[in-house]
Amino acid sequence: MVERRRGLVVALQANFCRIALDAPGPRGVDQLLCTRRTRLGKSGLQICVGDRVEIDGIDWPSARGAVVNLEPRQTLLSRPAVANVSRVVVVVSLVEPALDPLQLCRFLVTAETTGVPVDVVLAKADLPAEPIVRAWQARLEAWGYHALAVSSRTGAGLDDLRRRLARPGIAVVCGPSGVGKSSLLNALLPDLALRVGSVSGRLQRGRHTTRHVELFPLIAADQSAAVALLADSPGFNRPELPADPQALAGCFPELRRRLALESCRFSNCRHQGDPGCAIGTDWDRYSLYGQCLQEVEQAWAQAQRSRSEIAGLRRRAGGLEPRLDPGLRRCSRRRSRQQLDQEGPGDGLSPPGRED
Repeated sequence: MVERRRGLVVALQANFCRIALDAPGPRGVDQLLCTRRTRLGKSGLQICVGDRVEIDGIDWPSARGAVVNLEPRQTLLSRPAVANVSRVVVVVSLVEPALDPLQLCRFLVTAETTGVPVDVVLAKADLPAEPIVRAWQARLEAWGYHALAVSSRTGAGLDDLRRRLARPGIAVVCGPSGVGKSSLLNALLPDLALRVGSVSGRLQRGRHTTRHVELFPLIAADQSAAVALLADSPGFNRPELPADPQALAGCFPELRRRLALESCRFSNCRHQGDPGCAIGTDWDRYSLYGQCLQEVEQAWAQAQRSRSEIAGLRRRAGGLEPRLDPGLRRCSRRRSRQQLDQEGPGDGLSPPGRED
């Protein structure tokens, strides 16, 4: 009988995935380096960090195995690609690099698409003046987020952040490059010793230090076992927006609150000063929402044009060619002979597709 084990994907490394087993195997082996079965790859399923999987073909001495089955996901964050997320922590800094409101808005929209709670962390809180930090906390509160000011250098706010994250499930730490995500995790989990980079002096952009997504256990101060997993992710500066323009408004908490109290006149309202709009224009992220909406609508229109163009084309010899109107097609010689045989000789009819 083939031995099978279940586990959690904690890291992806090249063509391998590292899986933490639900129960240790012989000699206390608790992690396996696994490949993916060919038939699983042919099904088009992509394995992500945070996935629950089933393993067979286990070689205990070398701690190797193969993923044979992928369990259904509860949630999926597309970028960074993490499955079964229970909380998203968006980390930004007010200085070094300076905070870009549009970029932060995009990160929050991406996080909101998962449908899980979203937290905002203002890292490097010891560098800017305290009134600036408080002003941004109040502004984010109006957006619908509780922002926690944290400094990995002084330790300010770390205990509050640890208590917030020490809940069962997977918390993804994401944000732009150079805002201090790795430094923050090193402060929360001192044994990690993650590599930390500096911010470019000329462009004030972060340098990428984290190269892949990986899960790390977080142990609460009053507990002896790991109850939460933190996912460190590579920094990136342009998060993706939803593909459907109608889904964008649902990613803004302040819009959700207003729409829960009053509906717009039209169901497809763009919330950009349209007649009968219940939102209006007197809210902080009005212009940021407009920029995101314009980008999403342009991408949506381009996708619709591409679909309509491809609908009238067919693939042939590795390229695309226009489809011929069926009414203009000539019958093949084989079909012409078949019709002649059915009609019988001497009926005086010309073969279909020809004119006398």
